[in-house]
Amino acid sequence: MVATQSRMRYASLSIFLHWAMLLLITAVYSCILLRENFPRGSDLREGLKMWHFMLGLSVLALVIIRIVARLLTTKPPIKPEPPAWQMLLAKVTHLALYAFMLAMPIAGWLILSGEGKPIPFFGLELPALIAPDKGLAEQIEELHETVGEIGYYLIGLHALAALFHHYVVKDNTFRRMLPGKRSTR
Repeated sequence: MVATQSRMRYASLSIFLHWAMLLLITAVYSCILLRENFPRGSDLREGLKMWHFMLGLSVLALVIIRIVARLLTTKPPIKPEPPAWQMLLAKVTHLALYAFMLAMPIAGWLILSGEGKPIPFFGLELPALIAPDKGLAEQIEELHETVGEIGYYLIGLHALAALFHHYVVKDNTFRRMLPGKRSTR
């Protein structure tokens, strides 16, 4: 029974990384939004920006681990199997989410590099990816902000789809990714 249940759920590492990424991305967004409540140049505002950068780079590290874990583990089947168009939409949305989780931290790293600023990472200073170029940094920052806005919709769509599958379709899509030892029926 345990072997069957484990094949009906994602691997524990994948489940952990999924929910850790949610918390981490929430913290990244929170830091950059909360900074607006404090005056420019204040220690608290600068601290929140620094945490935004460091947590964003943590997203990059974890998404790389997550991609490797996804490639090395089997994906449990959805029961009952959804129509082909839903499977295609799910694949496109997941690809967009992974692109988002890779591109946003790299864009942040490029912004800091282009501004000629240090790239903090929990006591380390990472190397610049590009030479200082304020104009390029501004262009990347505009793109970073736009994609950040799109990220709200991608994450929301992902969550709504999971809830739709759980409460309306009543398949095991959502239960496959829940932490703990739950039945997936």
